[in-house]
Amino acid sequence: MQKVRREDIVDFMTWTDVRPVERPKILAIKEPRRVTAGPITVLFENTDTVRYQVQEMMRIERIVRDADIQHEIDTYNELIGGPGELGTVVLIEVDDPEERKDKLRAWTDLPDKLYLELEDGTRVTGLYDGRQIEDGKLSSVQYVRFPVGGHTPVAMGCELDGLSVRTELTEAQREALREDLA
Repeated sequence: MQKVRREDIVDFMTWTDVRPVERPKILAIKEPRRVTAGPITVLFENTDTVRYQVQEMMRIERIVRDADIQHEIDTYNELIGGPGELGTVVLIEVDDPEERKDKLRAWTDLPDKLYLELEDGTRVTGLYDGRQIEDGKLSSVQYVRFPVGGHTPVAMGCELDGLSVRTELTEAQREALREDLA
């Protein structure tokens, strides 16, 4: 999958002008790339979704300097998987603040227990950024790459003490991920 390049990005004023037309297109791209299993939501990222994130950060923060724009591109490009990988943002969605605090401490093994399941039943766990677990607590937002070897997953799940969930991917979700892996 191609990374976002500087020439793919427009200035924030131009983005503000085209955003009403571009935003619905991106939301349609994001829709089949959102998979939920219990309190875990995985957002599969691709070049279009990352470009959108960069543009939105530039708009919100009024970023204009080339070095700052490149920093945003470099940061968000980390969300795109490498060859044969799917890059994701994993959200741990527990509404109650106290319960969320407890779960984030109890679920520090989540990185080793969250998986994508391939058609042959193989479970692929993700590659996490170790900086997202500190002080004995998991961050509620994780950036994870799944090295699926170019194979399209058919399910997502987690086998963790106190959290055992699995969700079959729909055909639309599988097709979107197939496109991202092509």
